Amino acid sequence: MPASRPFIHDDFLLGTKQARELYHRYAKAEPIFDYHCHLPPDLIAKNHEFADLAELWLGGDHYKWRALRANGVREEFVTGSASPREKFQAWAETVPHTLRNPLYHWSALELKRYFGVDELLDGKSAERVWKKANAKLPQLRVHDLINRSNVAVVCTTDDPADPLDHHHAIRTNPGKLRARVYPAFRPDKALAVTQPAAFNAWLERLAGTAVVANGIKTLDDLLAALKKRHDDFHAAGARVSDHGLESALSEPCTHAQAKMIFDAARKGRAASAEEAARYGSCLMLEFGKWDAARGWTKQLHLGALRNNNSRLLGKCGPDSGFDSIGDFPQAAALSRYLNTLDATDQLPRTIVYNNNPNDNYVLGAMIGNFQDGSIPGKVQFGSGWWFLDQKEGMEWQLNALSNLGLLSRFVGMITDSRSFVSYPRHEYFRRTLCNLLGADMARGEIPGDFKLVGGMVKNICFANARAYFGLELAPEFAG
Repeated sequence: MPASRPFIHDDFLLGTKQARELYHRYAKAEPIFDYHCHLPPDLIAKNHEFADLAELWLGGDHYKWRALRANGVREEFVTGSASPREKFQAWAETVPHTLRNPLYHWSALELKRYFGVDELLDGKSAERVWKKANAKLPQLRVHDLINRSNVAVVCTTDDPADPLDHHHAIRTNPGKLRARVYPAFRPDKALAVTQPAAFNAWLERLAGTAVVANGIKTLDDLLAALKKRHDDFHAAGARVSDHGLESALSEPCTHAQAKMIFDAARKGRAASAEEAARYGSCLMLEFGKWDAARGWTKQLHLGALRNNNSRLLGKCGPDSGFDSIGDFPQAAALSRYLNTLDATDQLPRTIVYNNNPNDNYVLGAMIGNFQDGSIPGKVQFGSGWWFLDQKEGMEWQLNALSNLGLLSRFVGMITDSRSFVSYPRHEYFRRTLCNLLGADMARGEIPGDFKLVGGMVKNICFANARAYFGLELAPEFAG
């Protein structure tokens, strides 16, 4: 009797012969253009070698941490003081309970692609998987993992108060790294006037990084320091900015009003929610104009409700798995923000992401209002993000974009991860995309023309992003 095929096999998620043809012929070999992630640039700069599988696979991965807690695992074995082997055992015992969660697929893909492990992970197989994976880690340093994943571009997420030393080190001493690595400008902390203690501490850091001799005392000082850092990022190769917001900020606010709110926060008085929205709106318009002037792309990640569990937030800190989907209104504010910039022809290339699936058609329709014929797909409906970067969420986003815009101009998937072994999420997306289009072909809903449909697949996987962002690539990826 022939041996059964492994769970992750060549045709995983590909339900028709057309889907299989699309994936294997047109999608599989395309490079990855990772234009939004949270990979630590310091680890890239030093080509970090991981001590063990737990450090590589579980460290910083709040998706897994949420699953562990949901499975009744104590925090000691999630982010606490348990040994790496104990944390891995807790994860291995949790994996069987993640059936129908994307973590089950991602975990199997990651073990297969990086470590050649076909065996399903559970409490009993944990020791064998641990030993096999750890034996391969010396050959899987950071640069090896990025190269093995066929990554052409990595855009990290960087605070303007952070120095760009690590990016300079990567650029001047790339070693065998094939991907180009660029910073992305993420000035969210400049808006945090509701938390004056943290805001003022951040201003001191920014003043040091931007070399503001007398410190940041006024709103004009802040804007000058941020503009200098924007220029510094541009000099370092950055062409992308990024903002994480509950909803777009577009409240009317004069410079004088913003100055009053800033001055109060500088003196320790927390801004009200209304004041913070007006102040943030003032800054977001400035940021949009800077991006447009420099030819950058602006990313708006909308709709996350962050830091819900105050007790565990105090224990574990932010970005530890206590964020969720918010139900904030999006349409009117986003329309005002985009329109205000467009009215003076200062709307940059823009990608808008939603965290709530209720907003799929809102965003899919909104982007069509601001396409101006200057470039294909100037305003993009971003890929399924965070709680929507699983098969169903990806399909919802692809269907909404297809129905309301041009799927053929889509710039594709993002990794949005702190893990160097998350690149199989692009494979997961590509298989989902090909399965969706292959089923359409099988039903006769789109032509059975592989040159036509396959060409669109190749473009979505890589070529559209390469053309859209205008970043310098290594010659082998430049086309």
